[in-house]
Amino acid sequence: GMVFALSFLVTRLSAPVAAALFLAYAALNGLMFSAIFLAYSNATIATTFFVTAGAFGALSVYATVTKRDLSTWGTFLFVGLIGVVIASIANLFLKMAVLDFVVACAGVLVFAGLTAYDTQKLRNFYSTMPAKSVTAIAINGALMLYLDFINLFLSLLRLFGRRSN
Repeated sequence: GMVFALSFLVTRLSAPVAAALFLAYAALNGLMFSAIFLAYSNATIATTFFVTAGAFGALSVYATVTKRDLSTWGTFLFVGLIGVVIASIANLFLKMAVLDFVVACAGVLVFAGLTAYDTQKLRNFYSTMPAKSVTAIAINGALMLYLDFINLFLSLLRLFGRRSN
């Protein structure tokens, strides 16, 4: 709910309020994701984090330097995201290891694609927006890329993570 509220209200809020809401959301996410330390070993979390950071950086650099227009990826990635969400919810009830693996693989592909797509979209927005809109775009962009990173990390952790229990 916080993500949707911040996304829709970011243009109406002052920059300090929007930034404070984004930081509150990030802090809340940090608290919720601290449970990961109960399920996975510290080494697995650290390795997955560094792999995610490297992939995120490489995808963002690719999106920044490529001459290819990634805007055509948007619809495909959105449909993939909906599929990942639906399959994840279904697997809460089905508890199938194969479906969990497929969802994790699809999640990596979707969020890797969204990282490149969102990076290029933000670069294009920034170059065409008036100066007064830049703060709203920056906060909304930070939220999009934050969500891409977190979900890429969680998908990779589900794929390669070794449970500590």
